[in-house]
Amino acid sequence: MISRAEAIAELERRIGHAFADRDLLDRALTHASVGNGSAKIRDNERLEFLGDRVLNLVVAESLIQQKPDAQEGDLSRAMSQLVNYHACAVVARAAGVREALRFDASASKVGARDNDRVLGDACEALIAALYLDGGIDSARRFILEFWTEAFAGVDAPERKDPKTLLNEWAMGQGKPAPRYRVLATEGAAHAPRFTVEAQVEGFAPSTAAAGSKKEAEKLAAERLLAAHGALS
Repeated sequence: MISRAEAIAELERRIGHAFADRDLLDRALTHASVGNGSAKIRDNERLEFLGDRVLNLVVAESLIQQKPDAQEGDLSRAMSQLVNYHACAVVARAAGVREALRFDASASKVGARDNDRVLGDACEALIAALYLDGGIDSARRFILEFWTEAFAGVDAPERKDPKTLLNEWAMGQGKPAPRYRVLATEGAAHAPRFTVEAQVEGFAPSTAAAGSKKEAEKLAAERLLAAHGALS
């Protein structure tokens, strides 16, 4: 596994920005688990707050430019597709944030590095760091580059929720509604990890883990559908 210093260098290479303020970058990549909330340890939560506002501004600005005839409701729906922790987590992985993050050992042990909500928050903190270090143009450049694919998919038909699909599939098999059961809950309050089982009567269950019960249920439903060739 590469060192954190190498991961940070790779992150800067991917995003095309060398930080003048190294402490700012380190803070953007430091999870709240480090130091157990000590005031001496500056984590990325305040940067996340700012980054969320910068991200919303840049995405809204871009949507207005790309969709000059769209109504407010259509723009709001597009915003909800583009600005959420799942979309931010996808970008965090693509940019190399996952490998560069700094965690407390216990948080890392329970899978915080692969938690979409944690990665999404870190992505927003990075956006704030880019804004503070290089100005709005640096933040905008990063967002428009790494959200290119997401923008392209805004007008695509919305895919049904995996739990809805599993329910429909179970009904088609003449079975009762699927059941979901929490098998394990791990991690601290700031980085929980839920393992959930999805089961349809007469079929082998599937399990999945995520940072929320709702997300774990979705993933388990998706895996169960995939196991039976029913994932559209």
